[in-house]
Amino acid sequence: MKPFQALRMIACGALLVAAAAASARAEGTFEIPAGAHFNKDKLAKLDAFFRNEVATGKIPGAILLIQQHGKPVYHQSFGVQDVESKAPITDHTIFRLFSMTKAITSVVAVQMIDEGKFSLDDPIAKYIPSFANVKVGVEKAASDGTKTLELVPTNRPPTVLDLMRQTSGVTYGFYGDSLVRKAYKAADIYAGDFDLAEFAERIAKLPLHNQPGALWQYGHSTDILARIMEIASGKSLIEVEKEKLLDPLGMKDTGFFVGDPEKQKLLAKPMPNDSDFRVGRENDPTKPKKMMYASGGMVSTMADYARFAQMLLNGGTYEGKTILSPKAFKLLTTDQVGPGSGVERDFFYFPGDGFGFGLGLAVRTDPGNAKPPPPGNLGELKWDGASGCYFVIDPKQDMFFVLLEQTPSERQRIQRTVKQLIYEAMEN
Repeated sequence: MKPFQALRMIACGALLVAAAAASARAEGTFEIPAGAHFNKDKLAKLDAFFRNEVATGKIPGAILLIQQHGKPVYHQSFGVQDVESKAPITDHTIFRLFSMTKAITSVVAVQMIDEGKFSLDDPIAKYIPSFANVKVGVEKAASDGTKTLELVPTNRPPTVLDLMRQTSGVTYGFYGDSLVRKAYKAADIYAGDFDLAEFAERIAKLPLHNQPGALWQYGHSTDILARIMEIASGKSLIEVEKEKLLDPLGMKDTGFFVGDPEKQKLLAKPMPNDSDFRVGRENDPTKPKKMMYASGGMVSTMADYARFAQMLLNGGTYEGKTILSPKAFKLLTTDQVGPGSGVERDFFYFPGDGFGFGLGLAVRTDPGNAKPPPPGNLGELKWDGASGCYFVIDPKQDMFFVLLEQTPSERQRIQRTVKQLIYEAMEN
């Protein structure tokens, strides 16, 4: 490394450390409320961890909220929202959620099911007729080792339930090397300015990765679900989400695009050398397009997402408003892919060890196979996204935490460490 490069790195690190300290003082609340079961000294390890992440240039910044019994236990921000402006992170800094968008979409879908707008048993083709003709791509190996893709009929039509539990066979084309995923990539499904209706038609022309209901397969199922939500409501996705969830919860800065120039100044950005989110498409919320990715296109703030998390912790209510009926909440949070479901799990089973999957959220069903098992309790709900944003709902502890950051390459390590430190700080 050249001397001037080393000096620049040292200077940048000093600036980020200073910004981190100032930000934490300005934004953090770190008094343990009465009745909370946390050790303050152990929680302080989170400060040290994040300040080191910022100082060493791993991340520009992050914000973490732990809330128990309806009160903040730990509420700290670190670093800056981007290394150019050096603006501190606050509760109103706007983060790209990526797959944490799925949780919002799924809650609204469950509301609509509860209202009878559509049913889990409905075939996708009832709303999107082109799905009546979908085929399953089966890999066949030749004697020379080459593989070809054979299209075979579905054993049964894919349904709304399949979309919500990620068992429809609809996949992604930006990871993995199966021939179906390669077909997705070759189809260039993200080209041009299209809406959910056109996107659903593009997906319907592609083979399913597996037979409906056979395998938990992460992909664009939530986008197809969103198109059904539009058809059933007669409204655009954002209109129905605002009506049923965002407005009732007061999530005023949650949406798909940030058009206001002043709000654009609040957008968090990753480190310049860590800006590839590897999702196969552009994700710039300052450039409005017709397409609203229900699977990963929303932005939000800590002020907003904390309300959503508290609603889930409350079992579907928030400040006297019923967002989800008890029946709907149970439907959302009941494992749909466990024993007896017929659903297999492969290498890309993202809920992880010890977790099943409800209608859009991972649900902890057992301690898992790891020794020692990962921290947490049965009934825990969680999900995360490609940018590192992460939330956990722990009903047993009457606690949730939300972590917002923009770091595609460091996220898994950070998420594991943060959860471990949080549970180590708990006092029974």
